Amino acid sequence: MSEEKFLVTGAMGCLGAWVVRNLVREGVETAVFDLSSNKQRLELIMDAAEIAQVSFIYGDITDTEAVKTAVSDHNITHIIHLAALQVPFCKANPPVGAAVNVVGTVNVFEAAKAAGIGQVVYASSVAVYGRKDEYPDRLLPHDAPLHPHTHYGVFKQANEGTARIYWQDDGIASIGLRPYTLYGPGRDQGMTSTPTKAMLAAARGEAYHISYGGYNGFQYNDDVAKIFIQAARTPAEGANVYNLRGSVAHMSEVVAAIEAAEPSAKGRITYEEAPLVLPEGQDDAELRHLLGDIPHTPLADGVARTITHFKQAVADGRLAKTGEESI
Repeated sequence: MSEEKFLVTGAMGCLGAWVVRNLVREGVETAVFDLSSNKQRLELIMDAAEIAQVSFIYGDITDTEAVKTAVSDHNITHIIHLAALQVPFCKANPPVGAAVNVVGTVNVFEAAKAAGIGQVVYASSVAVYGRKDEYPDRLLPHDAPLHPHTHYGVFKQANEGTARIYWQDDGIASIGLRPYTLYGPGRDQGMTSTPTKAMLAAARGEAYHISYGGYNGFQYNDDVAKIFIQAARTPAEGANVYNLRGSVAHMSEVVAAIEAAEPSAKGRITYEEAPLVLPEGQDDAELRHLLGDIPHTPLADGVARTITHFKQAVADGRLAKTGEESI
């Protein structure tokens, strides 16, 4: 058994569930901190024996003392901070979005400081960037200017600044990672979740219309989870933030991958022509310089694995045969 003891915030979410799954399968002692008690995403990708190995701490990320206690009581050595509200939720209720996304991140750094933990890994986002027409490069470099156009993006930019000040004032190092379009089992919320919902529809034999088009950086959940864990184990200096690239592809390529994995879906999965306003993708050269080799599942393989997983989950009752429940 590893001497590592990880705390994962927001572990009931999509990416958090995959981080937990990977840690448990490595035999790493894992505690999760989340306000939700809904284990649906964990149950989609882990079996009951694996979930039983996890220590569940139910608490509010906006409660400073609760976060500190979670870290100190479980003798945590590594923190992966993923707790956040997505773009639509932040737009609908900016004060709550700021409390969770910004104050919550401050609380994580406060907990690390109180426990003597010298490094935090956390999720930023491609949303810290502006519209594609604001940049000369198709793929954004590591140091492209930040011009967020949503509350969510502003909150993530604030977190990058918070991390910088904790390094400056307290010597707590950090690695922030900026995902783009995550896909795979468990991705059911946020404005870029509809490609995954299309994969589920294909697995069920249903039609689906993806809500946007154009080019995106598509990143398979399992890959991103492993990169977060790899970053947490990599000693850092400073408070740097890194882009994630994944597969930069047009939505037509996603649909083609769905049809290749499930031929019966041909002609039943469609998409809006209008692209997102965000840039087409990100350059991850700086991240690779820091971490070396990082996991990368080609888009066609990731889509095929997702559809296979969904088919099995429908067959064994973890997912209903029809409907829009959490995936």
